[in-house]
Amino acid sequence: MPVTRTIALAALLLPGMAFAHGPTRQKSVESVEVAAPAAAVWALVKDWGGMAKWHPAVESVTVNGTERILNLKGGGKVIEELEAIDDANMSLRYRMKDPGPLPVNNYSAQMGVASVGSGAMVNWKGAFYRAYLNNDPPPEQSDEAAVKAITGIYKSGLENLKKVAEGK
Repeated sequence: MPVTRTIALAALLLPGMAFAHGPTRQKSVESVEVAAPAAAVWALVKDWGGMAKWHPAVESVTVNGTERILNLKGGGKVIEELEAIDDANMSLRYRMKDPGPLPVNNYSAQMGVASVGSGAMVNWKGAFYRAYLNNDPPPEQSDEAAVKAITGIYKSGLENLKKVAEGK
């Protein structure tokens, strides 16, 4: 094939190839200030089997070693694996082994508690891909759906964690 035809063919094909990629990693970060001692807030967060005490979407939790199954209100289960817990820095890392009904894939997250005056700041951040890993996802498995779901989980969880920790 002559060089000019090769260059012309490459020029036609390469722009289309730039759009032929899968999903990009998405992130969600939420925080809340809590008017309670950081140690008390950390005790709630680090209780791997106690998420049902403070997250309004969790009906119950079953723990098997470092794995927990979140039984969701209204049905559905999410399976998570604790990767690290650091009492000195009041932080933990985990990942989802099975997101159940959530529109995410390859999800990992970190929760941390820091002292702020006489209270605490709780940070919850996660990184994930949308559930549909090919191009042109259906709306319910898109990047937007994934970010909306995780952000909603974080916001509602932190809002209720604040209420529980503050005794309200």
